[in-house]
Amino acid sequence: MKGSFALVTGIHWGAVVLYVVATVMVVVGQYFQKPQLARRGLQVAVPGLVLHGAGLLIWWRMVGHGPYIDRFEVLSSNAWILLAAFLVFTIPFPRLVTAGVVVLPASFILVALGLFFSPEMKTLPPTFRSVWLVLHIIFYKIAFSAIIIAFAFSLFYLLIRRGRLQKLAKSLPDLEGIDSYAYRFAGLGFTFWAIGMLAGSIWAYQSWGTFWNWDPVQTWSLVTWAVFGIYLHLRRFFAWQGERASWLFVVCFALTLVSLFLTPLFESSIHAEYFK
Repeated sequence: MKGSFALVTGIHWGAVVLYVVATVMVVVGQYFQKPQLARRGLQVAVPGLVLHGAGLLIWWRMVGHGPYIDRFEVLSSNAWILLAAFLVFTIPFPRLVTAGVVVLPASFILVALGLFFSPEMKTLPPTFRSVWLVLHIIFYKIAFSAIIIAFAFSLFYLLIRRGRLQKLAKSLPDLEGIDSYAYRFAGLGFTFWAIGMLAGSIWAYQSWGTFWNWDPVQTWSLVTWAVFGIYLHLRRFFAWQGERASWLFVVCFALTLVSLFLTPLFESSIHAEYFK
């Protein structure tokens, strides 16, 4: 067993090294207007993603359940889906490559944090054995990925608007285009978050006989989703854009972090086994 732990840890650190190299290449490529270097950086991230995925699969086989209970496996799987989704999105939207200066560091930081939390093998509670739970988790992870990309473009807008990141700005669309990317990926995150909540409600009914019981995680998830809805509503019907929309999205992003990583720590939560 110790050998398996060492193998999984070593594989994850190998992925971190590749992600760091990819980050350096993408950041240098974007800041110094070397698009080929940035593209090669994404290519370096691909074997890291494969290695990372292999580590998660080995861990999955070791513990006998999906990577969604222990802090290590939650953070690691979030990072994997974030980077996988980002690489897929860059195929139809090449201008998204610039968001790699945020996505790639977020990926290796999440994996490294998971490793520092010391991986533990945990038994999956009976109520967690449901296909609806798997769908619930997958959709939330996809939503989280879209939200980070939207956050990256909101951050770009705020910094470029203030005269910073001028070299990076040359690799990005104009301010209107940056704002549009933030809006569109926020909408994507909002949609997948809603589907994740719906799947979670069905799982709750299957496990506890009720669709909703105002559990702290459920409540904060609903609040976060509602704030995202307000953001999108203000943009669509009240013509909010630019700085005030970007600042509002920063608030949305902060609520996302609270909802996904802080509220599960409440002992009163039915999600108390998650992220412990």
